[in-house]
Amino acid sequence: MNINSLMDSVGCNVIMITDKYNLRYITGFRGGEGTALILRDKGYLLVDSRYTEAAGREVKEKKDAAVSFEVIEFNNAQPKYKLAAEIILSLNEAVTIGFEDRSMLCYELEAGKEGIAAALREYFPEKKEAAGEGFISWKPLGDLIERERRIKTPEELKLLRKAEAIGDKAFSDILNILKPGMTELEVAAELEYSMKKNGAAGLSFDTIAASGINSSMPHAIPGTKKLENGDFLTMDFGCLYEGYCSDMTRTVVIGKASDEQKKIYNIVLKAQTEAVSGIRAGLKCIDVDRIARSIIEEAGYGRYFGHGLGHSVGLYIHESPA
Repeated sequence: MNINSLMDSVGCNVIMITDKYNLRYITGFRGGEGTALILRDKGYLLVDSRYTEAAGREVKEKKDAAVSFEVIEFNNAQPKYKLAAEIILSLNEAVTIGFEDRSMLCYELEAGKEGIAAALREYFPEKKEAAGEGFISWKPLGDLIERERRIKTPEELKLLRKAEAIGDKAFSDILNILKPGMTELEVAAELEYSMKKNGAAGLSFDTIAASGINSSMPHAIPGTKKLENGDFLTMDFGCLYEGYCSDMTRTVVIGKASDEQKKIYNIVLKAQTEAVSGIRAGLKCIDVDRIARSIIEEAGYGRYFGHGLGHSVGLYIHESPA
């Protein structure tokens, strides 16, 4: 990421980051609770004492950071907004702060504005011009950082492959465990145990296991329903590995599949494989969706395809662009 180009495109000279995914992407910090203030040639990561040690280590471990980051601990003696005001004043010029309008809540933005303004008045009364009207302005960053995150680095791709490999292993494991009488909750628990056992740090979303009549709901919540012979069982699950998400959905039949189940399954399989074969750089996501959707529509089941074909993954489970 080129910080200077980003600042020039927004028209700012400070960037404030609070979103946990962007914090991880830009600074390497994994704790999630912190504030990064980025100038053109240096960045500052403000955290409380719970994260000081880990943050210091993680920012050093990030080899591709756009700028070097200094970790500063805030506390009662050194409040966060006092430290932020000091950083802003170090520029010796009027300040325009680029903020994450797509993730920052309105009250968080107002708290930031008032917190910095109050700190300037309280701790730096001699800097009257800084506390005055117009010294600090704020501009939205829009989706500029999210656009940067769309294109994965080789290291990011490696982590995503590992995350998905853990999911693949969990699916292989569950196939040897599934049997009539298990509950959906037990299926979900086995999937999660396998992912954790094979290196997952956590789940990328709540596991879905939906059988029989429940399998028609793409985002059903696992319950006490027991698996029965002849049930379709839909499993949607994923994990986190080094902060990166995996996500996979698989449907199997408990026992022996009927001719109708085989027919429906193969229609979906054809739609998936042809869509995957059609993916290439430069193609719009909606065009890939259209490949799969047309196959299902031609088979007479278009009205049941209400959900999207898929989505991007990364640090966030539903990453831009899809």
